[in-house]
Parts: sequence; C-alpha cells; structure tokens
Amino acid sequence: MKLIGFLMQSSKEYVTVMQLHGEVALNTLKEVVGLFKGKIYQKPPVRSSVKRALRVREILDIEILEYEYPYVLLRVDCEHGTYVRKLIHDIGDILGVGAHMRELRRIRTGPFKEDSDLIKMQELSEYVYLWRNKGDPSFLMKAVKPGEYIVSHLPKVIVNDVAVSAVTHGADLTVPGISVIHEKIRKGDPVAIFSLKGELVAVGIAQMHTEEVLQTRRGVFAKTQRVVMSRETYPPLWKKHRGAG
Repeated sequence: MKLIGFLMQSSKEYVTVMQLHGEVALNTLKEVVGLFKGKIYQKPPVRSSVKRALRVREILDIEILEYEYPYVLLRVDCEHGTYVRKLIHDIGDILGVGAHMRELRRIRTGPFKEDSDLIKMQELSEYVYLWRNKGDPSFLMKAVKPGEYIVSHLPKVIVNDVAVSAVTHGADLTVPGISVIHEKIRKGDPVAIFSLKGELVAVGIAQMHTEEVLQTRRGVFAKTQRVVMSRETYPPLWKKHRGAG
C-alpha cells in the first residue's frame, strides 16, 4: 500500500472513441490531433472530483487508429490527471465541428498493461483456492507482483549499504551514498532507490539532474518521500557516518 500513490500518479494510456459532430477530411483530422501532443492547458469538466482550475497536462502520445465518420478510434498516452473527455471536446472545437467521447478504456497504468500484466478476479480467486486448499502456490506467485514491479517505470539509483540504513531511518539520499546511476534523471522526478542487492529501499524526489550528480561530491540528491524497506533490514551504519552516505 505504501507505493499505491506512485502508481496512481504514473502515466496512463487509453483507447477511446471520439464521435465527431461534423465530417472532416482525414488529413485535417491528423493535423489537428497532432497539435495536442505535448504540454496542453486543460480545465476539468463540470462533473469532476477536482477543482475546476486551469492546469497543464502532458499528452505523451496520441494516435489515430481508425477513422470512419463519425467515429474516430484514438490511442492516448498521457500524464496522470488528464481528462480524455475534455481532450476530445477541445479537439472537436479546433476542428470546428464539435465532438464528444463515446467510449473510453484504460489499457495501461504505469507498468501495468491490460494485455500482459492483469488477471481476472475469478482467476485470482481460483489461485487463492489452490494455495489454501491444495497447497499449490505456483499460480498465485505468478499473479502477485513484488513491490519493486510497481516502480519499474521510474528511473533508478543504486546506493551503498550506509545510505540504505540512513534512508530507512528517514534521511535524504546524499550524493556520496550513490553507488550507481545509469539513467537520465531530471530535478523533480520521482526516483526508485535500490540497494546493491536489488532490494527496493524507498522512493524519493530528485533534487538534482544527473549531470549535476556527476559534477559534485556533496549535496542532497533525493528527498526521501516513502520508505519501503524495514529499518531492521540493515544495521544502523549511518550512526558512524555523516548523512546518507
């Protein structure tokens, strides 16, 4: 449950049906839809659970899969908190004919994809039955993902043992505690902090770009936001050192 918040804040991917209120040429449709890729301004619709304030959201990718007037099948990869219904309404306005969302299906949340990672509740019930009554946990083990999987889409940083013990006690991750950093990380990105053994320690928010880390030997690299590992896993080596590293 400690990691559910990061899953909810991850990017989402949808397949949706847009119904046009007037016919447009395919080339025109492609041109207008392409305008919505990238950062967009969006105000939540009237019937929504959040305050109707103008905000910025990012459309990572948007693709026309099929077009047969008046229906357009779209695939939308977007930042969390994007309202696809409002996106379609705005596309209709730019087209000049109007449009509304007819159907919507979410096919991915973070690393979880509809076609590869999900199982039906009936299947899960059967796996639990086999485990409890037949002593066979094999199917259940395949269905239940480890906590590390939830953050598999986040950039990762591997830290030394001293940093592990400090971070589990709530310390921020400092540059000296970093052992390996392979990925390009931007300031403000959520990052998954792993031990040298590949164990998930915590999730933090980067305070530096990767380039800054490579150019300095001190400073806070990530503010610890959610500790996952138990404090008892590693001895409190941090008491003998300064900071998380």
